[in-house]
Amino acid sequence: MARGKIQIKRIENQTNRQVTYSKRRNGLFKKAHELTVLCDAKVSIIMISSTQKLHEYISPSSTTKQLFDQYQKAVGVDLWSSHYEKMQEHLKKLKEVNRNLRREIRQRMGESLNDLDYHQMVNLIEDMDNSLRIIRERKYKVMGNQIETGKKKLRNVEEIHRNLLLEFDARQEDPHYGLVDNEGDYNSVLGYPNRIIALRLPTNHHPSLHRVGGSDLTTFALLE
Repeated sequence: MARGKIQIKRIENQTNRQVTYSKRRNGLFKKAHELTVLCDAKVSIIMISSTQKLHEYISPSSTTKQLFDQYQKAVGVDLWSSHYEKMQEHLKKLKEVNRNLRREIRQRMGESLNDLDYHQMVNLIEDMDNSLRIIRERKYKVMGNQIETGKKKLRNVEEIHRNLLLEFDARQEDPHYGLVDNEGDYNSVLGYPNRIIALRLPTNHHPSLHRVGGSDLTTFALLE
């Protein structure tokens, strides 16, 4: 089946347009390579897509500059001179801007003031006053931020200090004695480090008796 003739016009669908561009670009580069090999020709192709992507084909034995030089020689024009003149003009403008900036910096340092008239010096003073005001505002802002940061750190230190004081006060309690539940049931309580001993005597106990067989001796460990 014969292929239908494609109408040559802009492809509206962006995806189809990009696919067609990629396929035909590769085909064009392939034909250029065949022409270079078969005919010993020097071919240069520069393509820029609608997405601003650059694609280039240069004969393997040539460079872009060589081809442009041969093109200039063949048609009798100088493509580089106009470009060079534009570059020189742009460089001249940049140098002028650089000189003006350097002169302005020297004037702000109190130098090179002889070339200024009265109005220029007044404008210079106003500019420096505005610059000084901006610098001061920035300085005060930085100082304020540092003060706020210092206050936050101080609050954290004070909180840590309070917690340490509470912990210290808690540890100041006498660790050698403790409390016994059911106070009154025990006749004697002895305290030792980390431990208390409670002694319960029988109801018929007489102070002159020294036996402990009928007594109730209980040991309690203190909580840390």
